[in-house]
Amino acid sequence: MNTKKLSRNMSLALRHRPAFLNITLDEHGWASVDALLAGLAARNYPITRDELFSIVATSDKQRFALSDDGTRIRANQGHSVSGIDLQLSPAQPPARLYHGTVAKAIEGIRASGLKKMKRHHVHLSADVDTSMKVGGRRGEPIILSVDAKAMTMKGHTFFQSDNGVWLTDAVPPVFLTIPAVK
Repeated sequence: MNTKKLSRNMSLALRHRPAFLNITLDEHGWASVDALLAGLAARNYPITRDELFSIVATSDKQRFALSDDGTRIRANQGHSVSGIDLQLSPAQPPARLYHGTVAKAIEGIRASGLKKMKRHHVHLSADVDTSMKVGGRRGEPIILSVDAKAMTMKGHTFFQSDNGVWLTDAVPPVFLTIPAVK
């Protein structure tokens, strides 16, 4: 079983395109485990419930959550599907957060800051290593530092997903430290 590809297909369906696996997300992003398993099987990824639960439990990024009774599953964050409310409560972030990106995005970020684009929130990390991995997915990573303390003092709201990702609506340029790009 190729768990990396399986996890990507699950992320695609649970975050962006539920129809890909013929599942339906409720208003809080939850889908039926049975429907997900059937959708995966139809895409030639037949796995058992125990294998699915193992993938959720051992995922390095902890992208997924299971309901307490094990009958529903959802992505912890990153949704582009409209109308999803993960019911996250505002949280006090650390003074500094980080965002990994690549050189081709820097000019736009300098002008407009970080925007959520098609997602529900901007995603931020509490440590540089995680943001390096995120930025490195699209090329040589460039790490931006976010003055979350100043943002909070100016009324910006932060949330923390179940897997530790920090979320906010936008990060204006004034709150960013952007390194020089060669």
